[in-house]
This record gives sequence, C-alpha cells and structure tokens, in this order.
Amino acid sequence: MEINEFVAHFAEQFDETDAAVFTPELVFRELEEWSSFLALAIMAMIKSEYDVAISADEMRNANTIQELFDTVQKHLS
Repeated sequence: MEINEFVAHFAEQFDETDAAVFTPELVFRELEEWSSFLALAIMAMIKSEYDVAISADEMRNANTIQELFDTVQKHLS
C-alpha cells in the first residue's frame, strides 16, 4: 500500500473539496466538508479497499491522512 494511493482513495470520499488540497499532512478535520458521515464513509472505504476494519476510536485519534494511513498499515502488519 502506497501513501499516494491512500490519499487518492481518501479524496474520492469528498464531493466539494478540491482534490489538490489532499496531502498526507492534511488535517482533514479542519475541512469545511468534514462530517461524521464522511468519517463513516472513510472507514467503509478502508474496509473495502484494504480489508481493514478500523475502530471509531482509531478514526477519532487520527488527525492527518498520514496518521490514518499509519493506523491502517499497523493492521496490515
């Protein structure tokens, strides 16, 4: 799994935010479009794309896309 691929899958969950703003360092909770619905959509994307089920606490504890990526990586190890 590559970080750029993960960022692209993450960005696909957003309808209104320009894909160019998505980087590993992005603090995604600061996006205007961020919502609990998007959190669930991202958790579902992670399950679908990577066959990893992250907990709500893991989702809540991640502030950047990189931190979320690292959490998924830990499950895959």
